[in-house]
Parts: sequence; C-alpha cells; structure tokens
Amino acid sequence: MMVTLRKGAKKKEIEAVSEKIKALGYKPYVLKGKDIITVGMIGECAEKYKEVFESMDAVEHTSEIQKPYKLASREFKKENTIIKVNKNIEIGSKRIHVMAGPCAIESEDLMIRTAEIVKDAGATIIRGGAFKPRSSPYAFQGLGEKGLKYIKESGKKLCMPTISEAMTVEQVGLLSKYCDIIQIGARNIQNYYLLKAVGKQKKPVLLKRGMATTIKELLLSAEYILSQGNSNIMLCERGIRTFEDSTRFTMDLNAIPVLKKLTHLPIILDPSHGIGIREHVGTMAKACIAVGADGLVIEVHPRPEEALSDGPQSLLPDQFKTLMEELDPIAKAVGRELLV
Repeated sequence: MMVTLRKGAKKKEIEAVSEKIKALGYKPYVLKGKDIITVGMIGECAEKYKEVFESMDAVEHTSEIQKPYKLASREFKKENTIIKVNKNIEIGSKRIHVMAGPCAIESEDLMIRTAEIVKDAGATIIRGGAFKPRSSPYAFQGLGEKGLKYIKESGKKLCMPTISEAMTVEQVGLLSKYCDIIQIGARNIQNYYLLKAVGKQKKPVLLKRGMATTIKELLLSAEYILSQGNSNIMLCERGIRTFEDSTRFTMDLNAIPVLKKLTHLPIILDPSHGIGIREHVGTMAKACIAVGADGLVIEVHPRPEEALSDGPQSLLPDQFKTLMEELDPIAKAVGRELLV
C-alpha cells in the first residue's frame, strides 16, 4: 500500500507514519518526489490498515499496489531510478553506459590489456567473469578470487568501475570487496537465497533475465533484492530460449518497452549473449539502443579464437571501436548520449 502525505509534510510527520508502519509489522519505504512524499507499506494484506493511515492528519490518501512485485513497480515509484556507480557514472540517466571486456578473466595481462582497449573505445565499465557457470563440468570454470584481484587492479589503474558475477551466497562478500557492481547471471535468477544476499549489501546489482524466465518472474526476482533494502538494481535482457536454433538465444527486444512501462528500474541489454554470433552482435547492439536500453554489456577479446569462454560472440578490438562510433549517432537520434 502507498501512503501519500499532504504537500509540505514535516519531518516529524513522515517519521510518525514510518513508525506506525513498523509498529504494524511492515517495512516503510520513503519516496521523496519534487512536491509529494509517499511512504510505501510493503507486506501481505497491508491494505486492511487503509483507514488507520487515512485518519492521520499528515496523510492525503492511500492507494493499493496491484502488481505482485511491489517495490519494482511503476505504481510504487513513477520516476526512473538512476543508479550511481561512482561520482561520474549514473545509469538510467541521459547517457548510455557500456560494460565491456572478456567473458572470462584468463590472466592479469589479458584483463588489463582488454580493459585499456574498451576504455579507449568509449566503454565506461569493465566486465569480466571470475566464476564461470558453464554447461559442461569440464569447461573452464574461472580463476576465482585471483581473477577478481586482476579486474580490481585493472579498474584501479584505469579509474573505471568493474562488474563480475556471483554464483553463490558465499561469493557475495568477495564480489563486494573487489567489484563495483555484482552480476547475478541468468542461471541464478531464481536462486532466492543468493538474491537475498545481494539485497543485504549496498553495491549495485545487475540482474540477468533467465533463458526461460517471463517478465513477471524477472520483476519478482528483482523484488527479492529490493525487499532486503538494496534499491540499486539494473535488469538485463540477454536473450531467451525459443524453438529457433540458428542463433544462440532469441533477443527479446519486445521486453524493453514492456519493462519500461512496468518498472522504474534501469534496463541493460546484452547483445553478445542474446545472439551469440560475432558478426551480428553489432546489429543487435544498435537495435538495443533504438528500443531504449540504458546500457549495454558487450564481450570483447583481443584473440577470441583463443578465448577460454564465449570466443565466437566476442568482438575484436577494431570491431568494438567501430561499433561504439556507430552507436553514438543512434543514441543521439533517440535523445540519449553515448560517447563524450
């Protein structure tokens, strides 16, 4: 339930509403707009206390949140959420940010070299996997903490924030220590213990849609993180599994305008996984910008033929540089910015 306060409500009145919500066994979430302050009361059957709050002098009115995902919905928050990764990066604002780097961190030299390549081309965030969830148990599983040290050093050297994936609850602490953004991969989108764990820390989270996950299920997974107190969440569309087998996955561009209507959270797109074929990644990246992406995740490798993971979908350095130049006018055409 949403409790909207009268215009000009004082700090003590806001606190009184919040304390009443806590006393009833619910969590209060205060949203401060330009003119209106709203307090969300999240929990089952919250609407039965409607008259309790409408009898308070500071309350203008109450309203129910109809969607099952409460905190993630536009009903809860109408304005777009903007996530600050550091002083210079705001995801969800006018500028589109690109997260780029190798699928897997293979060595310190490769990580630093690739980070330099993507930064020179205009990327603003370094990506790289230290823990790799692979379909085969015999495939490269990642360097673990050693890999996290390499990506942290790359970010420090180039003054760029970093992102890597956590696969277990135990890895969340490590990721919080070494990286600026924690990724939850497609295979873990309904690992609710893991979602709660990243919700209890404050680093931004990139939540990837599962290969067979509906939009509603994606938003409910985001709700698990939000319900633990972490509101710094980005949703990532990375392709879903359909009957089509000519590409790795089917990039669901339809999901973007739908999500933009349903949620206030930023939407990131991953064309590398979405199509899985190097020669088509650029085309899909352009389409992602056109349909309203707030950011992109793109895999880049200086020698993709030698890559230990996802070489066929990784762009060569020259291809990535050209793509960034081609994306810039598309971003401007839809009222956004890419290269500065």
